[in-house]
Amino acid sequence: MSAVTYTFLGPEGTFTEAALLQVPGAADALRIPCTNVNTALDRVRAGEADAAMVPIENSVEGGVTATLDAIATGEELRIIREALVPITFVLVARPGVELSDIKRISTHGHAWAQCRLWVDDHLPNADYVPGSSTAAAAMGLLEDDAPYEAAICGPLVAAEQPGLNVLAEDIGDNPEAVTRFILVSKPGLLPDRTGADKTTVVVPLPEDHPGALMEILDQFASRGVNLSRIESRPTGQYLGHYFFSIDADGHATDSRVSDALAGLHRISPATRFLGSYARADKQPAVVAPHTSDAAFASAHAWVESILKGS
Repeated sequence: MSAVTYTFLGPEGTFTEAALLQVPGAADALRIPCTNVNTALDRVRAGEADAAMVPIENSVEGGVTATLDAIATGEELRIIREALVPITFVLVARPGVELSDIKRISTHGHAWAQCRLWVDDHLPNADYVPGSSTAAAAMGLLEDDAPYEAAICGPLVAAEQPGLNVLAEDIGDNPEAVTRFILVSKPGLLPDRTGADKTTVVVPLPEDHPGALMEILDQFASRGVNLSRIESRPTGQYLGHYFFSIDADGHATDSRVSDALAGLHRISPATRFLGSYARADKQPAVVAPHTSDAAFASAHAWVESILKGS
C-alpha cells in the first residue's frame, strides 16, 4: 500500500501544519509545504497528493478568501474533514533587535488584522509587510537581506528556530481566536454520517433580481436546515456577479439536506457540492420533528399512496 501524501500551506510550523497533524496518521505521512493555497490544491488535482489542508475561516476575520475562491472554481474537489486550531501569536526578531528598532513587521494578512491593537499600542509607527504565511514571515528574518525587522508568527515557529528571539508573547487582540481548516481531496465516497455533520456548497447567483438570495436561503429554511456560514464572493466575470459559499448543518444523506440540495440545483444548476463531513466541534444538528428523515419518508409514502389510488 502506497504512503499517503498531504500538501499544506507552508512552510513547516504553520498553524495549517498543526491542523494537518490532527489527522490520524498524518504525523507519519509525507507532508509537502506549499507557498500558497492554490498550489496545495492544484497538487491534489494533479494527483501528486492525496489531500490538502488549507485554512478556510477565522473566528475574528471570517472567511479566507484565497481558499473560498480556489475551491469554488477549477476541477472539483471535496472537503472530507475539518479541524479547529486555537490561534496565539508572538512577535519575533533576530537576536539583538529591540522593540525600539522595529520599523517594519511582516506576517500573514489575517494575523496582522488580529494583532492590530497590540501593534498600535506598542509599535504605532511600524509598517506592515505582507507575508504568504506567519511562518514564512518569521523564516524570512533569517535571511541577510530581510526587508523588515520583526515578524508575527505562532509560538511553535519561534520555539523551533534558534535564530529568532521572542520579543512579546500573546499579542493577539482576541485570546479566544480560532481558525478552521479543511482537508480537501478529489471527489469520491462521502465520509459516513455521524449526526454532527456539515455540508458545504457554492451557489452562483443565476440571475440578479429582487428576492434572488431569498430563493436560495428558502431552500434551507423551508426544510429546517440551519446555516452556520454564508459568504458572498465575486465570480470575477463582471461587476455585481457573485457566488455564495455556504455551510449547512447536516449531511447530504439527511433527507432534509438532500432535498435542499435538489432545490438549490433547480434554482442554480451550476451549484457546486463541496462535501459533507464531520464537524470538528462534534455539535449535533438540531432537527425539528417535521424535518426528520422519518417525517420525509412518511410524507413521500403518503404521496405515493395518492398516486397509486389507495
